[in-house]
Amino acid sequence: MKDSTNRPLRLGTRRSALAMAQSGQVAEAVRELTGRPVELVEITTYGDTSREHLAQIGGTGVFVSALRDALLAGDIDFAVHSLKDLPTAQPESLTLAAIPVREDPRDALIARDRLTFEELTADPDRVARIGTGSPRRMAQLNAWARALGRHIETVPIRGNIDTRIGFVEKGELDAVVLAAAGLTRIGRIDEAAQLLSPDVVLPAPGQGALAIECAAANAELAATLAELDDPETRAAVTAERSLLAALEAGCSAPVGALADLSPSSRLRSSRGRPKAGEQAVTELHLRGVVGTTDGSTLVQLSTTGHVPASPDETSVPQQLGRELAVEMLAKGAAGLMGERAL
Repeated sequence: MKDSTNRPLRLGTRRSALAMAQSGQVAEAVRELTGRPVELVEITTYGDTSREHLAQIGGTGVFVSALRDALLAGDIDFAVHSLKDLPTAQPESLTLAAIPVREDPRDALIARDRLTFEELTADPDRVARIGTGSPRRMAQLNAWARALGRHIETVPIRGNIDTRIGFVEKGELDAVVLAAAGLTRIGRIDEAAQLLSPDVVLPAPGQGALAIECAAANAELAATLAELDDPETRAAVTAERSLLAALEAGCSAPVGALADLSPSSRLRSSRGRPKAGEQAVTELHLRGVVGTTDGSTLVQLSTTGHVPASPDETSVPQQLGRELAVEMLAKGAAGLMGERAL
């Protein structure tokens, strides 16, 4: 609903080019929704200033804590996060008002001479050096190389997209792996030599999705922002993040997950109602992986469930995530994650 209030809504965002781009897209959507101006408020987070690798500083919350502090202090009205950076435990004082339509969740390979992973690793006399700051990517890339009977060296890196691509352009690395969604949002997806299939590299839980957060006390704003929510995206990422939470793993742990939704012909009666009360449901297929960073051991499992076609229905995705986590822990996943987030 349009709002006649003239005061600009203050949207908190990190300072990186990617964060500014995705926050700008949300700001435009909110302007159209409310008729009010939206101004971006740049906030520096601990994850932006620390030079340590994410695995060393823990990863969980390092890119969002400062934004949340600004929300609670009333310095901003709402914030935009990359959902994969958001801790799985939601504070009662804040509400996850909207998760818009998800961008491509896959990882992308940017490589010298635009070589694919298979081409990059084909030379027996040269070990490809691939940069990534993600233990999850290291585990699956090394496992992929092992499956091909080849060897790679995964090199820990930090920095923004320009910095990471620069390692390849300067010849310091043979390739880097980045989220396809980020490249798309800043208009650089054409630089990717290959989009990595989830069959070989599962993305981080929530990758490609944005989270719009505001103070729980601001119920009117939360209700307005909720109009930007995409129920299918929320159901998918809810399952992925439920798996992550049940594994007690932080967002820098070597955990990958992806939920796919597809229409199902199955009908389910609600609370024993007659046939007229039956509703169509959606099939949700959840895949998860946990592995050692050298790729020597992976635990990979999947499960399928049916989600009612209701925008408020998140209990089924949550339950699927928890059930898959139990199965993965029974297969030894806990021993592959290092220190678990408690």
